[in-house]
Amino acid sequence: MTSLADEARLVFDTFTDRTTGLFHPTLRLGVTGLSRAGKTVFITALVHNLLHGGRLPLFEAQAGGRILRSFLEEQPDDAVPRFQYEEHIRTILEDRLWPNSTRAISELRLTIEYESGSGWGRMFSGGRLSIDIVDYPGEWLLDLPLLEKDFAIFSAESLERARLPSRRHLAREYLDLVDSVDLEAPADETTAVALSRAFAAYLQSCRTDSAALSTLPPGRFLMPGDLEGSPALTFAPLPVEPGRTYPKGSLAAHLARRYEAYKTVVVKPFFRDHFARLDRQILLVDVMQAINAGPEAVRDLETALADILGCFRPGRSTWLGSFLTRRIDRILVAATKADHLHRDSHRRLEGIVRRLLDDAIARAKFSGARTDVLALAAVRATREASVQDGGETLPVIVGTPAEGETIGEETFDGRTETAIFPGDLPADPARLFVDGAEPDPMRFVRFKPPRLERDAAGLTLSLPHIRLDRALQFLVGDRLS
Repeated sequence: MTSLADEARLVFDTFTDRTTGLFHPTLRLGVTGLSRAGKTVFITALVHNLLHGGRLPLFEAQAGGRILRSFLEEQPDDAVPRFQYEEHIRTILEDRLWPNSTRAISELRLTIEYESGSGWGRMFSGGRLSIDIVDYPGEWLLDLPLLEKDFAIFSAESLERARLPSRRHLAREYLDLVDSVDLEAPADETTAVALSRAFAAYLQSCRTDSAALSTLPPGRFLMPGDLEGSPALTFAPLPVEPGRTYPKGSLAAHLARRYEAYKTVVVKPFFRDHFARLDRQILLVDVMQAINAGPEAVRDLETALADILGCFRPGRSTWLGSFLTRRIDRILVAATKADHLHRDSHRRLEGIVRRLLDDAIARAKFSGARTDVLALAAVRATREASVQDGGETLPVIVGTPAEGETIGEETFDGRTETAIFPGDLPADPARLFVDGAEPDPMRFVRFKPPRLERDAAGLTLSLPHIRLDRALQFLVGDRLS
């Protein structure tokens, strides 16, 4: 994915970071996931619970009273936008709305001062760890494999996906336009813009709830940011022949050049400046959206997640080697929105994610990285209860569905608390991948954030969660021992 010059720069940046870390220990934690997996909510909840002493019984440093204080500091990268924690927490607590999704890369530094867990360590001064949280869209990760693909391979794969039965109707405008163009005709900007817009519209339509497809590179076509309208994003796959040289100035040659520019201007800097500098990684997965959409969406999610994990640089470095090479030594894959299910289904949810990631996780373990899978809700929006239905006791979840959410013919108003029986996930995850299989019907809706509880003294408690403490222990617990 990188040239010798890129690797030399990575070595220099790693050496600089590690040398600085001798005096100010830091951990770069990457947080990613595909659209609506809950990246912004996860970071906001993590920071809020650490700043306000949240209920984290399985986070050993917190449970043992060894965290002296946690506070936000100025981030080290001045060129990267700051993660707007204060704005996001206000949206959740005061407006009872979920904050806007991640649209670009951002960063936040959280510093923890703590006492060592060993008697020997407590004889010396207290410890201090800065966690640089790097938030970036998972869609951008799907671009990294493009670095090893030329325009012909990229085009062939993209067109093959667009012509699948589940996608053809979504890609009709783009496919009709592709069929009408002459690849050897002189390039003109009007045609290039029309092709790129039709291709981007097709990718966007694949993300709707009814389709819930995930394998949608290039990622910046979904989230262009400040590059919207630039030549680097004004291209589209074409039915070019592998190995064939098209006339200079032709449409095929013109869009192939822009594809290469996209890799140079967009993909390589992201890999070099951000992704390759991570120490730990959490990958958030919204499995339930894919389950709702059917087997094709589940299989597509499997492909996308394998591609994403295949981009990581996992491994265990020696102390000396870590000054020259950076490796992600812990990867946590978290199935989000566990609060949309009764706890009886959480193990099944984890089993589905393990099934999705079997091959990719095996490769990461082989390289020396520690991995884990977890069902998680960074902010718990529901509580559990039981109801009687025809003499049968059903486990339900109780919360306030967001306005406009529906189950059957019922549409929720965003104000009324409701008990919902979400159904049971299949004991055998393979049933979700098979066309024509009939798994038990599930009822997933989006809930509003909860109202914060108060203790006996009237103090507002921290955000409730499911297994956020386990996630923290896996990701940073060893660095606070």
